[in-house]
Amino acid sequence: MKPTPVRRILWVIAIVVALGLLMAALARAQPAPQSSPANDRAPQPAVQLTDDRGRVVSLPRPPQRIVSLLPSLTETICALEQCHRLVGVDRYSNWPEAVSRLPQVGGGLDPNIEAIVALRPDVVLMATSSRALARLESLGVLVVALEPKSHADVQRVMGKVGQVLGVPDAQRVWRHIDAAVEAAAQSVPPAARGTRVYFEVNSGPYGAGVSSFIGETLTRLGARNILPASLGPFPKLNPEFVVRADPDLIMVGTRSMGGLNERPGWSTMRALREQRLCVFPPEEADVLVRPGPRMAEGARIMARCLASKAVPAARVPAAVRQ
Repeated sequence: MKPTPVRRILWVIAIVVALGLLMAALARAQPAPQSSPANDRAPQPAVQLTDDRGRVVSLPRPPQRIVSLLPSLTETICALEQCHRLVGVDRYSNWPEAVSRLPQVGGGLDPNIEAIVALRPDVVLMATSSRALARLESLGVLVVALEPKSHADVQRVMGKVGQVLGVPDAQRVWRHIDAAVEAAAQSVPPAARGTRVYFEVNSGPYGAGVSSFIGETLTRLGARNILPASLGPFPKLNPEFVVRADPDLIMVGTRSMGGLNERPGWSTMRALREQRLCVFPPEEADVLVRPGPRMAEGARIMARCLASKAVPAARVPAAVRQ
């Protein structure tokens, strides 16, 4: 006998009620979510750090669109395997090769503000000395200012960039640098230790002082810097100062080499007369003057220079050779 329409309706209602009771029972069987202080608090910034201006910078999350306006910072980002987050760089950033294909936004000290804003960066990494800092911040661009000058600065900045990127153990890059500098020091022959060195950073002339990352590397390699610590890390010099100091060895890039002999009194210096001169091509000079992940390579370049241009041991005072 076929069920009446009323009976069919009652069957449907009974099935729906049964399904509802089953679902309620399953829901009660699930464990209740645990309450925790983290659940009760308002969301906190994912990244917070103090930059080299002493300013606290907060980012809601690790940035995915980064503009870097300092080659050493560009290289640090890439050494931490985060090159893919870069959307723009300064005109001098050229390593690794991939960054040369990125949009260039001018120099680090005076970049093209409009070009940077057009790239819609989550953050801009730049030097504290850049004149563009205040202008970018007035336009609402988030800025982290970092400017390493010494070995300790490089180690610290390595950690800061790691914080910005959300990369754990960024200090592994510094540990590699430190170990490589030590290995380079071991490769310098005894005859080269105590060599009095003048390292010219650019043709200002600006020299690398004892407290600069270059000067600290030279010290670890056993060389002596002709510039006293009182002059600071990268002092502008009177060319006559170098003549009076009469270094055993001069280190200089090809960009600064032009006119070296024409400087007053320089042709009389022993280093130039005896060709105790290391002239670095642009690719090596870039490595040497950037306080970043390629400092290990820079130490090896300077160690080779010292070894090849060593002053004869007889000329070095006994107190230095000990």
